[in-house]
Amino acid sequence: MIKQLKDNWKLFLMASLTLGLAPFNPPHIWGKIQWILGGGAFSGEHAMQSQDWFDVLLHGSPWLLLIISIVLNLFSLQGNNHKKQ
Repeated sequence: MIKQLKDNWKLFLMASLTLGLAPFNPPHIWGKIQWILGGGAFSGEHAMQSQDWFDVLLHGSPWLLLIISIVLNLFSLQGNNHKKQ
């Protein structure tokens, strides 16, 4: 599983740039993040509904997978550098 996360960084990058940013003006994920950070997502008159949380999951998962892949690859590179020394 970890090997697949490390090796598929190109797929995660493409998914992030397409699905992760769709629709492109402005990206859904950016609006949802602002909504969550603004504090109105959890309570109040305009709290996020289940479809809004699904949007966060749908548009945010490629970015999360890309970040995990990058971190794993960086740790792998760091481990290889220590082995060479």
